[in-house]
Amino acid sequence: MSVSFTVYRGSASGKIVKDTTHKELRPDDVVLKITHSGLCYTDVHYRKSDICLGHEGVGIVEKVGPAVKHFKIGDHAGWGYVRNTCGSCEACSHRDDMYCKQAELYGFTNTDQGSFASHTVVREAFLIPISDDIDLKYAGPLMCGGATVFDPLYRYGLKPTDRVGVIGIGGLGHLAVQFAAKMGCQVIVFSSSDKKREEAKAFGATEFYATKGVDNLALEKPIDVLIATASVQPDWRLYLPILNYRATIFPLTFDSEHEFSIPIIALNTTPLTVQGSAVAPRWVFRKMLDFVAQHGIKPMIQEFPMTEAGIEQAFAALEAGTLRYRAVLVGQ
Repeated sequence: MSVSFTVYRGSASGKIVKDTTHKELRPDDVVLKITHSGLCYTDVHYRKSDICLGHEGVGIVEKVGPAVKHFKIGDHAGWGYVRNTCGSCEACSHRDDMYCKQAELYGFTNTDQGSFASHTVVREAFLIPISDDIDLKYAGPLMCGGATVFDPLYRYGLKPTDRVGVIGIGGLGHLAVQFAAKMGCQVIVFSSSDKKREEAKAFGATEFYATKGVDNLALEKPIDVLIATASVQPDWRLYLPILNYRATIFPLTFDSEHEFSIPIIALNTTPLTVQGSAVAPRWVFRKMLDFVAQHGIKPMIQEFPMTEAGIEQAFAALEAGTLRYRAVLVGQ
């Protein structure tokens, strides 16, 4: 059995191109009608590539292969950055999908498919069920942005007594604040200006500090966990003095132009842990979605139509920095 569907590709000029692709279905494949897709900054890097864009897709199951056991027509589901793994390496044995050296990742494999499309085809094992308690328009940004910030908070020993610092209150940061606050932590937001102070407090921040032009930060208590979510690396010298004994830094900023650098004396004498982390594995996606449903967490979104013009408008808002805080493309 084969299916054909509409996709939206990037191009060398950056113009969005509408196209059609065809897929032969494997026995364990699920055909998902895409209702919504988040727009991630990673998509900006691929906009001038001839691939179907998008990796934060959610929608409704439309067809299932004969070997599919856990999905039926009408179910809500989504997928993210990883679409397949080898299943047998050390990373896979630890259920760490993103670190499988043979993983099929957005932008590298299956480039005729993405979430900027009418449909997609996903192996059942890599499709994530979404509860009816979560509105699909809010679920899209969770499939990469939400999972990226939930994973370090969930998997690396966060305690409800911790003071969690969040650098940047954008697409990732505003979700990190909500997750950490609902986990019972005090959340301290650092942003370049005061513009987002009230929004940060509404998301659950207990303290807010504007950092532009500031040489030192005067906090009453130190930070136990520091998450960097801004689009560029912060000046780490500003934050080292406010970190607690054995604090952990999660540098979630994907900045390919600069090296990560912290003075070795500060690293060893505090002593600090710098923990790398990428998109969550499937089992953490499920935990995240359970947590979202339980606590009513929602990304703040702006909706755009899933058309050439709508996608280009969403890209323009993202690159101009005017989004509050995630663009969501709505299937037509």
